[in-house]
Amino acid sequence: MEKALHHTVGGLLEEIAGRFPGRDALVYPDRELRYTYSELDALCDRVAKGLLGLGIRKGDHLAIWATNVPEWVILQFATARIGAVLVTVNTNYKSAELEYILNQSDATTLFLVQGFKDTDYVDTISAVVPELRTAAPGALDCAKLPFLKNVVFIGGDAPAGMLSYEELEGLGENVSPDELLRVKNSLDEHEVINMQYTSGTTGFPKGVMLTHHNIVNNGYFIGECMKLTEKDRLCIPVPFFHCFGCVLGVMACVTHGTAMVPVETFTPEAVLKTVQDEKCTGLHGVPTMFIAELEHPTFPNYDLSSLRTGIMAGSPCPIEVMKRVIRDMNASEITIAYGQTESSPVITQTRTDDPIELRVSTVGRVLPNVEVKIVDIETGKTLPSGKQGELCTRGYLVMKGYYKMLEETSRAIDSEGWLHTGDLAVMDENGYCKITGRIKNMIIRGGENIYPREIEEFLYAHPKVADVQVYGVPDRRYGEQVMAAVKLKDGVACTEEEIRDFCRGRIANYKVPFYVKFVDEYPMTASGKIQKFKLREMAIRELLLEEEEAVKTA
Repeated sequence: MEKALHHTVGGLLEEIAGRFPGRDALVYPDRELRYTYSELDALCDRVAKGLLGLGIRKGDHLAIWATNVPEWVILQFATARIGAVLVTVNTNYKSAELEYILNQSDATTLFLVQGFKDTDYVDTISAVVPELRTAAPGALDCAKLPFLKNVVFIGGDAPAGMLSYEELEGLGENVSPDELLRVKNSLDEHEVINMQYTSGTTGFPKGVMLTHHNIVNNGYFIGECMKLTEKDRLCIPVPFFHCFGCVLGVMACVTHGTAMVPVETFTPEAVLKTVQDEKCTGLHGVPTMFIAELEHPTFPNYDLSSLRTGIMAGSPCPIEVMKRVIRDMNASEITIAYGQTESSPVITQTRTDDPIELRVSTVGRVLPNVEVKIVDIETGKTLPSGKQGELCTRGYLVMKGYYKMLEETSRAIDSEGWLHTGDLAVMDENGYCKITGRIKNMIIRGGENIYPREIEEFLYAHPKVADVQVYGVPDRRYGEQVMAAVKLKDGVACTEEEIRDFCRGRIANYKVPFYVKFVDEYPMTASGKIQKFKLREMAIRELLLEEEEAVKTA
């Protein structure tokens, strides 16, 4: 067992600021904003006092609906310093989803920016809470959302009924340092500090309750796998509302005194420019982000020679893409991480010195101080190496549970403390895991179990294919048929038959896609996870398979 950290999230920042006071902590080149660790630490204290001045107390739930703005990181630590629980809201949510989260989480306060993409957040919250426009700031009384009292606007003059984020520090002027210290001293590392809602790739979002201990230690061991130090600079284009941003990004950096260089909203060119101009040594992203960067027409113009490491995660990482990131982006020590929100999130990760074969074909081995086993999905018995089953994990990383969902919690975490991931995996004799699919994503065609990941990996080797997603669609004769949604590389043409011909004779006939659809983009969650169930729904409509679906489910 390696030594665990025993800090609260706020206490961790204090300790790191003491060790690396003058090092860059948070850098936004476009805003000409640079905080050293000592400056960030002091600012988080001032904002924490402001939250106390606003009436926020330990245990209160505060929601944040924002892109990767500086205030997001500041609030992550300021809320933690007073023991308030930060509830992260997906940036792609619309009104019904926002109302669901605010209601289900019992949030007393919502922080928000003006908007994102095609959604105006100010208009949206005003539609959800019509009382807001006529309420005195801080005195909201909403029948639908009885807990919600404050709406705080990030970004200049506050609209009607809202407080301005800029006012927060002023509100803290009447809060004594002793009062803040008393609150800090009352905190326990095993208290819930962060609530993230699962992406909703299946079912209603559930509030995953994570503790200081969960995310501080997960961030620390993630950074250890990347060999992060205070000399590293990590470009973070993945969203903060998701674990990828606020744990693999923020917590991995802060546990090591590493500089955080966020990208507010992802564009491939913004990432390439940031890495070049700030000489970033690390870069995070989901595979679709790395593909977009590699395929961007200006890619050859950027100097990425500073890159060393980073993480590709969030969805299966295509082997060909991984090879290009290592070769063409100079990220020779890039790692793959696997996990889920319920496990803080990372369970397994490759190491920087793993042989290239392992780094492109597995999701690595278990993090320190964590247990993993593969179990038979029918009997629950532990399987030997080389056998496929459900991946389960146990240790410091397992969530406290789903907020106000005891039944769902007991389904996810068994009586012995094992978290059941719902993911199919194979572990070799050295502990390296391959994720072979999701139990619910498995295609069963004529009694044959088909794992989409296997076909995807095969099709990534096709010279014209940039990205591919494989899923099952209903079929009267076989139960299900294999369908592939293919993104082609720029400037190439391809036929459905070419894709099938590439497969024939090289993979079993029942695995060859029966349907092939060429697409320009995939339906995705804001965190970059492709929603296969939506691809399936679209296919059922387009191919007029409703009748087969009805037969299958009858």
